[in-house]
Amino acid sequence: MSLKPLPSLSFEHPYPPTKLMFSPPSLRRSSGGDLLASSGDFLRLWEVNEDSSSAEPVSVLNNSKTSEFCAPLTSFDWNDVEPKRLGTCSIDTTCTIWDVERSVVETQLIAHDKEVHDIAWGEARVFASVSADGSVRIFDLRDKEHSTIIYESPQPDTPLLRLAWNKQDLRCMATILMDSNKVVILDIRSPTMPVAELERHQGSVNAIAWAPQSCKHICSGGDDAQALIWELPTMAGPNGIDPLSVYSAGSEINQLQWSASLPDWIGIAFANKMQLLRV
Repeated sequence: MSLKPLPSLSFEHPYPPTKLMFSPPSLRRSSGGDLLASSGDFLRLWEVNEDSSSAEPVSVLNNSKTSEFCAPLTSFDWNDVEPKRLGTCSIDTTCTIWDVERSVVETQLIAHDKEVHDIAWGEARVFASVSADGSVRIFDLRDKEHSTIIYESPQPDTPLLRLAWNKQDLRCMATILMDSNKVVILDIRSPTMPVAELERHQGSVNAIAWAPQSCKHICSGGDDAQALIWELPTMAGPNGIDPLSVYSAGSEINQLQWSASLPDWIGIAFANKMQLLRV
């Protein structure tokens, strides 16, 4: 299998992006191009059109009502159920929900006590976020005044860095703690206590992704240069859970993605490389 770069589809990003994500297929533009979002200094939308071999800026969205500058964005997530809706999170403790079709803020919430590191949609109007304050919180846009804390770091103020919501079983989500070798599995029906802790990495975990077509499989990558695929049992044994498979990369794995359209493939990023793994 060979991959060829397309220089005409390359573009300069004004600031190092914290995340890139294509829109859900149902939001495909009338011109036939795909919509790509990026976070960093602003939320930016780009149209990527393979037919015309171009990547063009569409809009630059600022979540600040009082400044021409946007508080730096740490991450975002696109809503699969209502694709016009996209949520961003920021170091200014807020989460902003955008209507990207109209390029306007739908709502903005002070979500945490410290900077927000990640955000993930569950249902059409329900999202969750993790923060440097060490909590996982769930929000419902139908009741914006309240949030539910479903997990807090065992050590006070240990930041939570990433959040992944299981799209095949919305009762489950996973998070990782700063400088920790654990992947924490949560069930929103049982707040505060993890249902499992995956602890076979030999270094800090940096990235997690649920399998797109299975509610029981999750992949994690970390500073130990390993990508581990786990199968969650109905009941964890006394000695914890061992991974289903292990892949060793050349150096620390910084990011990974499980392909939704080709679920037999996982992409991992380390050093200056990206590798595609066949599951």
